[in-house]
Amino acid sequence: MASTADFRNGMCIEHNGQLYFIVEFLHVKPGKGPAFVRTKLKNVQTGKVIDNTFNAGVKVNEARVERRPYQYLYKDDMGYNFMNNETFEQIPIAHDLINGVDFLKEGFNVDVVIDSSTDTVLLAELPTKVDLMV
Repeated sequence: MASTADFRNGMCIEHNGQLYFIVEFLHVKPGKGPAFVRTKLKNVQTGKVIDNTFNAGVKVNEARVERRPYQYLYKDDMGYNFMNNETFEQIPIAHDLINGVDFLKEGFNVDVVIDSSTDTVLLAELPTKVDLMV
């Protein structure tokens, strides 16, 4: 459990039964009334960004996620196959879990976000810049 005082950018929390990354947050102490925290939360599965306000001191469940470097190998009927750069383990990832799948080329290194508690793949993020030939 984490409180709103523990919020930081990139933190993954469970909110309304879904996992969200904190994109941005701001502690607000108005002259009148209690303090609160304004946040922008990005849904891990859909990528949708929502605005949400938490009262100061509210406890939220922090999800343990890991970012691991993987290299894209090939596509087959099971999905897109990636290899861990450190352990050489290969895993298939479904089409809908990859952000920007149209720009994915063989040999690209991507960050795969994995839920540590269940060891399931949440999403695969391509680099912010890619070099492609038209």
